[in-house]
Amino acid sequence: MSTTVNAAVVSGTGAPPRIERVTLDEPGPGQVRVRLAAAGVCHSDLSLADGVLPQTLPAVLGHEGAGTVEAVGPGVRGVRVGTPVVLNWTPPCRACWFCENGEPYLCEHGLDAAQRRYGVLSDGGAVYPGLGTAAFAEATVVPANAVVPMPEGVDAATAALLGCAVLTGWGAVTNTAGLAPGQSAAVIGLGGVGLAALQAAALAGADPVIAVDASPAKRDLATALGATHFLEAGEGLAGEVRALTGGRGADHAFEVVGSSATIRAAWDISRRGGSVTVVGAGALQDTVGFSALEIFHQARTLRGCFYGSCDPDRDVPRVAEHVRRGGLDLATMITDEVGLDGLPDAFQRMRAGKGGRTLIRFD
Repeated sequence: MSTTVNAAVVSGTGAPPRIERVTLDEPGPGQVRVRLAAAGVCHSDLSLADGVLPQTLPAVLGHEGAGTVEAVGPGVRGVRVGTPVVLNWTPPCRACWFCENGEPYLCEHGLDAAQRRYGVLSDGGAVYPGLGTAAFAEATVVPANAVVPMPEGVDAATAALLGCAVLTGWGAVTNTAGLAPGQSAAVIGLGGVGLAALQAAALAGADPVIAVDASPAKRDLATALGATHFLEAGEGLAGEVRALTGGRGADHAFEVVGSSATIRAAWDISRRGGSVTVVGAGALQDTVGFSALEIFHQARTLRGCFYGSCDPDRDVPRVAEHVRRGGLDLATMITDEVGLDGLPDAFQRMRAGKGGRTLIRFD
């Protein structure tokens, strides 16, 4: 029996999402259908809609979600109907070279589902799942390894943020950079992922914890989530950071925007011998320049960070424990709650750099 749902469909590059009826394919071997409780709106969704990141269209975007399994396909083990779950948009196969060598977040097959039809539109045309997940819909069909059982004691709606923003930001600090207590940290870009990184830095014992954003309106939010200082992005930023770090610059700088300008700014505010972790997803044509001499002389480490270097099966329970103990505050990260029809406005707020995370609720 087919399942038809309301979904936000992007039909072409740059086109606004429209609410349409989508008939989902029934779960096949190794697949499950999840009824969504909530989905977070991530900047990567906007990048997919605008063509900055590749995605087969038409598509239902959304990759940060939580809900309940309502159907399972043949051969599914370990998850059953009625299980509350968090979606994992890059599920590891556990068999490729990367998975077998401790880097499941780089799995060769993690995004395979994004290229396969998962349903049809009202005109009978195929529709594809954004990042293999398609969370901007009342329900979705995903591989069984793309769901992680929802930990107890975490609100079913805010748990959606565990699927991307929190794992990516927390993982960047904890897994990728390995920030140690007493080290200084600066986070550039205070969207959902940046706010999670900010909290993770405070949780790890960083001192100072410097929040940087182009919008001064985010000062109070940053302070509420653990920042010891807030600086407005712009000229003079490097000098302001050095003034807060003994004249050296930050031990760790986290770029959570995805642009050459902010990557360069993160490099400039880090100390000699420091670490720069690029968390934001930028455009292919947006290049960053460094001189050969400064790379040698500054002795900094510049690294990329994909999905917080996380294994969701391992890290979702770890992050959930921090949530239960109050070390990570998901609710304060959410500055707007909307229905599915509020997605276009959420994209506009994101383009304008306003707010933290927008949460779509389906109840």
